[in-house]
Amino acid sequence: MKRILITGGAGFIGSHLCERLLNEGNDIICLDNFFTGSKENIRHLIGNNRFELIRHDITKEFFAEVDQIYNLACPASPVHYQYNPIKTIKTSVVGIMNVLGLAKRCKAIILQASTSEVYGDPKVHPQTEDYWGNVNPIGIRSCYDEGKRCAETFMMDYHRQNKVDIRIVRIFNTYGPKMALDDGRVVSNFIVQALKNEDITVYGDGSQTRAFCYVSDLVEGLIRMMNNEEGFIGPVNLGNPVEYTILDFAKLIIELTNSNSKIIFKPLPQDDPIQRLPNIENAKSKLKWTPKVEIRDGLMKTIEYFDGILNKK
Repeated sequence: MKRILITGGAGFIGSHLCERLLNEGNDIICLDNFFTGSKENIRHLIGNNRFELIRHDITKEFFAEVDQIYNLACPASPVHYQYNPIKTIKTSVVGIMNVLGLAKRCKAIILQASTSEVYGDPKVHPQTEDYWGNVNPIGIRSCYDEGKRCAETFMMDYHRQNKVDIRIVRIFNTYGPKMALDDGRVVSNFIVQALKNEDITVYGDGSQTRAFCYVSDLVEGLIRMMNNEEGFIGPVNLGNPVEYTILDFAKLIIELTNSNSKIIFKPLPQDDPIQRLPNIENAKSKLKWTPKVEIRDGLMKTIEYFDGILNKK
């Protein structure tokens, strides 16, 4: 049994991680300021005496005695992180300083949930961890992209200078139940529009590509990375290496929802990546990890979740 701090624990990925680690017999401290997280995601865990929920913003110091820290605190969709870009970059930069300070004091292992956005609009395809990226440092996405890149720098420097035991994971597009209706990302947008029989909005001509990993697969990868004892600190890509064009993905959602939605096209947002696909050879060899959930199975579970939410309204 370990005492584990999960920042952003009431968020989409964080809530799944809380549930999994609690079920494995650990004591969990779930820290969240509820900017994008939701109490509904973790409400069923609150009565458990091994689960503690604390409203806190990691841009302020936090003190506890823990064995492991999963740092997932940061809005992750463009709609949310562009709403308050200064707050977004402070969460990544000031927040990582605070949780690294905690890890140093506690001698805890700390895992940073980084992102495929550190690769920007990549010139290398698929993306490998040794690729340095193609990021606009002054664009509308840079509050998130550069904040996460800076957080990785802090992680490495605390490791080299202060011997903090770190893990860096670069998360690619992840989907599943507990995503927010207003998440603003492609999976939630398409499913909600399809279930409402509204026009499905594709930006650009739909030829840009993405890869989609089901949340239970990602959680498994996070836990394997945290608990690996081979001295592997990363960074490591976690994502599904199956590529879809956005247009084909929209058609798949219409098929699975039996929707009457039509596809419409709007201009591509600034700095929107044209291609995004993980090379996961490091995850396979170092963590013995590969995604298991097929896209249709994962999407049907996600569609069922969103359908239930919409029918409650």
